[in-house]
Amino acid sequence: MSWLERTELLVKEEGIKKLQQSNVLVVGLGGVGSFAAEFLARAGIGRMTIVDGDVFDITNKNRQLPAIDSTIGAYKATVMANRIKEINAEINLTVYNEFLSPERAYELVDESFDYVLDCIDSVTPKLNLIIAAKRKKVKIVSCMGAGGKLDASKVKVNDISKTRDCMLAKHMRKRLKKEGIFKGIKAVYSTEVQRIDSLKETDGTNFKRSYYGTISYMPAAFGLQAAATAINYLLDKR
Repeated sequence: MSWLERTELLVKEEGIKKLQQSNVLVVGLGGVGSFAAEFLARAGIGRMTIVDGDVFDITNKNRQLPAIDSTIGAYKATVMANRIKEINAEINLTVYNEFLSPERAYELVDESFDYVLDCIDSVTPKLNLIIAAKRKKVKIVSCMGAGGKLDASKVKVNDISKTRDCMLAKHMRKRLKKEGIFKGIKAVYSTEVQRIDSLKETDGTNFKRSYYGTISYMPAAFGLQAAATAINYLLDKR
């Protein structure tokens, strides 16, 4: 009996083959990316590259899939790689414990990838990844802000030009326009207005940024939509 039996009932043998022959890049393995990468692995994706230079800390336990007491201090990419291999020992998995510089983003993204999932939570590296994918004509879905929101029913997927009620998406649209990119990028976002009273301001020292409070399930909802967007494209090319 195949571990993909239930999947094959839904997408048939042809669909399983398409997924097994697909090559996907996931950048960012936090609350959104950890779930997205696992959903892809459980769908039977044959080749995957995962990228994140961060390590788990105790505050990640409320929303990041592999964040438990025993993984605190460990590299997210390494922990996630071990988990993915336990799901599918035959997957062709490449792991990078690193953050993406502009040069590295352009170097990493190439035409061998069928889809890129941007699960980065900060503007500049997210911008670099999108630009690299756009210029190299690789399909990408970019995840916007899951923080400051509670209503999972308002998570949507649309062209980035049509996003609203998300501060991260607003910044991204502004930065992308300066690069001559106005549309043509799938984005996961929420139409729920962010709760300003959940924002924690920081002084920016030690690389710490201001951030919104986040509930357990919202990053997972974003990761689900990102993975579903990629998988449905890989199955049907639409």
